[in-house]
Amino acid sequence: MRTTTRPAILDIEASGFGASSYPIEVGVVLGDGRRYCRLIAPCAEWTHWDAQAACLHGITRATLLRHGCPPVAVAHALNDWVGASTVYSDGWVVDDRWLRQLFFAAGVNARFRLSPLESILHEAQMQRWHAIQDEVRAEQRGARHRASFDAYVVQETYVRSAVACRDDHLARRAPSSSHT
Repeated sequence: MRTTTRPAILDIEASGFGASSYPIEVGVVLGDGRRYCRLIAPCAEWTHWDAQAACLHGITRATLLRHGCPPVAVAHALNDWVGASTVYSDGWVVDDRWLRQLFFAAGVNARFRLSPLESILHEAQMQRWHAIQDEVRAEQRGARHRASFDAYVVQETYVRSAVACRDDHLARRAPSSSHT
């Protein structure tokens, strides 16, 4: 049985959902399974805070101020971790904006490229996505909704959906065992 390549996945938690929001945590899971996750200390001009978003990720602004790393440190660490490769996001529209915001605040150029996960998904994977993702999340009961965990869930869902589609394809191509 062939194994499925695991794409590198990036996820970002943010201060809110609107245009004033900013990145507060970034998580990456590489193809080999290694994980990187850091809280991001807000820049002075990053003041927006949405209580609904905080309920989802469970991170307080006080936690960011106490434990967050400066944007420049996070940007350099991401470049070191990811290198000159492509990482994927299932929320590319917002994650790309927040990632650019992080690197701009840091005054650092990203060495890697962030692409939409949909660019590597097959239609059959997309059709199965939510059911498989629900299974993966159910297996991880009690895990907190954080960036590296969310990136892991996306990566595992990608692999399982690819394997399921490949197995279906092979089953359809297998000769029938019935005799006429």
